[in-house]
Amino acid sequence: MEPDVSIEGGCTIRIVVLPVGHIPGSHMRDYVSMVVRHTKVDLSSISSFYTEHQKSPFAHQPWDTGSLRFKFLVGGAQQSPWDEFQAHRKILGVIGLCHCPSSPDLGIVHDQFTTICKAYPAALITRCFAFHPSDLQLEGDDKKRQHLIMFPPTDWKTLEFHMQTLMQDLAASLLMDFESWVLRAESAGTILKTPLDSQASLSSEEVIKAKKRRLGRAQKTIGDYCLLAGSPVDANAHYSTAIELARLTGDQFWHAGAIEGSVCALVIDRMGQKDQMLEEEVKYRYYEVIQLYRRVSTISFELEATLKLARFLCSRREIAKEVVELLMSAADGAKALIDASDRLVLNVEIARLFGALGYERKAAFFSRQVAQLYLQQDNCWAAISALQVLAMTSKSYRVQSKAAMNRSRHSSDEVQSACSDGVRSQTQSIAALFESQWSTLQMVVLKEILLSAVRAGDPLAAWSAAARLLRLHYPLITPAGQSGLSNALTASAERLPCGTRCADPALPFARLYSIPSLPSQMEIVKRIPGKEDWWAGSAPSGPFIYTPFGKGDTSDDKKQEIIWIVGEPVQVLVELANPCTFELSVESIYLSVNSENFEAFPTSVTLLPNTSQVISLSGIPTSVGPLTVEGCIVHCFGVITEHLFRDVDDLLLGAGQGLVLVDPFRSSGFPKLRNVPNPNISVVPSLPLLIPHVVGGDGSTVLYEGEIRDIQISLANAGAVPVVEANISLSGKQQENVISIGHEMLQSALPLQPGASVVIPVRLQAGQLNLELENVGNRNGPGNVGRIFKEGNSPSLVIHYAGTLAQVGDSIQNDSCSYPPGRRLTVPLQVRVLQGLCLVQARLLSMEIPAEISRTLPAPSAAGQYIMDRGTTTENIADSLVKIDPYRGSWGLRLLELEFRNPTEVMFEITVCIQGNKREDENTETVKDGQTVDCLYPTTRIDRDYGARVLIPLEHFKLPVLDKSFFGMETKGKEGFVVKISSNAEKQTKAELNAAIKDLTSRIKVKWQSGRNSFGEMNIKDAVQEALQTSVMDVLLPDPLTFGFRLGRNHSSNGITDTSQEANLNAPIIETESYSDFRGKGQPKGSILAHELTPLEILVRNNTKEAIRMILSITCRDVAGENCFDGSKATVLWAGVLSGIEVEVPPLGEAIHPFAVCFLVPGEYTLLGAAVIHQANEILRARARTDSAQEPIFCSGPPFRVHVIGTL
Repeated sequence: MEPDVSIEGGCTIRIVVLPVGHIPGSHMRDYVSMVVRHTKVDLSSISSFYTEHQKSPFAHQPWDTGSLRFKFLVGGAQQSPWDEFQAHRKILGVIGLCHCPSSPDLGIVHDQFTTICKAYPAALITRCFAFHPSDLQLEGDDKKRQHLIMFPPTDWKTLEFHMQTLMQDLAASLLMDFESWVLRAESAGTILKTPLDSQASLSSEEVIKAKKRRLGRAQKTIGDYCLLAGSPVDANAHYSTAIELARLTGDQFWHAGAIEGSVCALVIDRMGQKDQMLEEEVKYRYYEVIQLYRRVSTISFELEATLKLARFLCSRREIAKEVVELLMSAADGAKALIDASDRLVLNVEIARLFGALGYERKAAFFSRQVAQLYLQQDNCWAAISALQVLAMTSKSYRVQSKAAMNRSRHSSDEVQSACSDGVRSQTQSIAALFESQWSTLQMVVLKEILLSAVRAGDPLAAWSAAARLLRLHYPLITPAGQSGLSNALTASAERLPCGTRCADPALPFARLYSIPSLPSQMEIVKRIPGKEDWWAGSAPSGPFIYTPFGKGDTSDDKKQEIIWIVGEPVQVLVELANPCTFELSVESIYLSVNSENFEAFPTSVTLLPNTSQVISLSGIPTSVGPLTVEGCIVHCFGVITEHLFRDVDDLLLGAGQGLVLVDPFRSSGFPKLRNVPNPNISVVPSLPLLIPHVVGGDGSTVLYEGEIRDIQISLANAGAVPVVEANISLSGKQQENVISIGHEMLQSALPLQPGASVVIPVRLQAGQLNLELENVGNRNGPGNVGRIFKEGNSPSLVIHYAGTLAQVGDSIQNDSCSYPPGRRLTVPLQVRVLQGLCLVQARLLSMEIPAEISRTLPAPSAAGQYIMDRGTTTENIADSLVKIDPYRGSWGLRLLELEFRNPTEVMFEITVCIQGNKREDENTETVKDGQTVDCLYPTTRIDRDYGARVLIPLEHFKLPVLDKSFFGMETKGKEGFVVKISSNAEKQTKAELNAAIKDLTSRIKVKWQSGRNSFGEMNIKDAVQEALQTSVMDVLLPDPLTFGFRLGRNHSSNGITDTSQEANLNAPIIETESYSDFRGKGQPKGSILAHELTPLEILVRNNTKEAIRMILSITCRDVAGENCFDGSKATVLWAGVLSGIEVEVPPLGEAIHPFAVCFLVPGEYTLLGAAVIHQANEILRARARTDSAQEPIFCSGPPFRVHVIGTL
């Protein structure tokens, strides 16, 4: 049997193309391609080469539309024993190809070509084309160049033109030879035999039959040559005669051949005009041919006729069923073929025809039959052929090599159009990948490919087959089989050169796990040029994740956008799985990207049996542009392969749809399908990179409550470009714990060159522990009480910085996207707060010292004048703290008592300070932040588990007017009264009172120190304010009535009358005698002599805005507290009224009542003033803490001391 048989094959002229001498492979391919392209030569093109020596037997030669058809057999062919039966089986021409530079002796070339031509006795034309001859070869003997045709060195187009001319000449010569043969056959007759005739007996009857059949066979042969000459009309006429003669003589074999020739002539004559009638005619005649061949038991010709008819009909899809029946009948006839090569050719043709019909599975089945026939031959070439056939079959069985798959994908337009159909086409391709679950059959095919590759000596193909078998079908392979495939992979790799790559991956399975985002120290921020806060708007604003008013992107909103920087290492998390029962050692694995602007770093890993592992693969982008991580390059089993993530995603999608048996990642502990889309990655130019470092350690800073600590943060530029813009801000919670940040230090260091660093000071102050945290800490012991600011709760330094504002490429200037972005550095200030000193309570204490009698009383001070007047010496400190109360007339001292407890394991030293406004003089003790700081006491030491009380003297402070607005508390206090505010003025007064209290509390500072470097400040503001608020009526508000005593007019101390000074009761003269003078002298000023009548005056001042009517009384007591005015033992005589005095004092006014006293006994006496108010107003009742309108109110003043001395 012959391959590639067809009905039109009866008109082809077979020409052998052979190399003569030594020809390099590349030149041989070029010369052959130049020859074989001339498979069809039009008759109109050979008319100039054709010479009619006598009348042509081809009377109906179509010179305008006809052509000669050639079939070039490159490399030679064997002579067919059936060449007399069918003329197109003859080799009618020999073409030799010679490369003159490789064959300098043309004589040897001539002899070799002559020898080659002797093997083809039926050849009518012989030509030897010699290319690129030298001048010496051109001048050689003409006899040696008898059959050589020289092609001088020239360009390729010229050579093609010369070859076309020579092929036209060759076609004309063959046409003339065909005419000569036909003329000889018609005149002399020809005896034609076939192998069937040689097997017949030579009886007399057979001889007689042979003579009768000679004419019919001659007519059939003449018709064959007419077909070869391109004259189908003449051929049909001779075939018709041959058919009638063969039918009459019973020559069934030649009868069938004549019918085949007539069908070929009919098809050639109607070339391009195929219709249903023609097809019906062809079918009718060929069915007759098949029956005739079957009668004479020529199975090979019967099968060839069946294949010819099937090939002619397979172009029509509607009769595909009939074609399938023809092919299946031909397949059944293969059992009767004796020659293995005939069975091989038959299966090849059947497979090709099934493939042309689109029956891929049937084509694959018969292709496997071809491969098995090849494998039955024990030689390398047969194994190579089997490997090639199975490689073509693998596509139908869905086990195609990835390299072949990629080639078919690029060459097929249908696949490219299908790839644009979206998710539906992807799902269909995945379903087709695992269609019908051909697992067992696929394993058999891959085993056959592996066996063929081993026999053919192709280690790469063997490695590829074993890799596909192990990767796709490991669940169906026993552990021993898996180990055997592993050994086969290793053995094949040993025969390959080092670094060999294969398109088909083996193990492990690799999928994209995640691409970690940049850490907070390397976060990318979009840069908006021309804007001072260029980072604003880079992060989403608002509490909502999605807003319907935002600008949407409908192109691909599911993919993540990631930015990588040139020169900075990145990492990608990849999950590897080894589902087999042997340990897998991966020599190297690194990332595979779609461009050359990435340098990947390889790593090695060992996977235990039936395990998976997530590894980190890193690399460095080298240039700007888009980038996609497609998979991994794996060096395993001695061969380098590329593992694409999308292949594993398809596999896992098939597992989710139940199309595959086992998910290789099931052992990793993820019960659900993990689908991580491959993000869009863009690489931007190099950016600065600030690396933070806390000087002294990057751990948490341990602080006690209220402690102030200065830390230093070092920022080093580890990038390749300088930092030219930088801004520091705070974020997160507990921002009040950051007192100051060294902004100026960072700005002064700009531009920060690569490799340079700057240190930024940051001052922190620890906050207070709340009760819940304290109780939680107490469970673990008192020493572990503390709080750690976790991530998100601790304050953070946010540094936005950027490099030079240079564009990327030749982008438009106004396009902000073309500028390199900036960065955001987040430095968490991790602080651990431990419990420090505890403030137990705060109380307000007061002390009064009786005042000396004098000529005048101090005038009322304005509101808010509670700041003490200071001197420049320490002797005046007591004078500033102990002063006469202008509203009581006595010496007063206010003390704030703070009680502390130390529950820690360290010792604390506390110092009390009071801050005041900075004075014009520079002689203050300490000036800090524009304020004076007075350290009242030396430091107080508090050891562990001990407590201490600290007394803080307050300046004498009173408000000048007692108004009902001061009692406008909206909450009921301890006093039990509620008075509402009714006017804006009263509201303002209350606000001034509260501001005065806050101002006073804010000036009191309690600072502590523990060791050398630990110091802080106690938060006592709230406690002190609460203590003052509870005592606001006693501390800040003046008494309703102020009682004061002074000497009368024209009285002189020590018995001397002062006649030069006029008494001015309303003059605001402040007593010049200080408390230090009073306590430092034995005889103070203003002493009174005994036994003299001394005029005195009592002054009653109304501190309210309403008139007060009262009954005034005066009392004098001695040092024993006895009344000196009444009783039998009275020691003081008086003149005037001392009790029952009815007085009405106007609002904010004064009333003076004079009287005189005579002290009989020298000594110390005390004068007291008191009043009873019967019709008290609302203010007086509130001040006296009473709600009864009928109850009288008693008011008393402070004692005034009188020093009485004896007479001289």
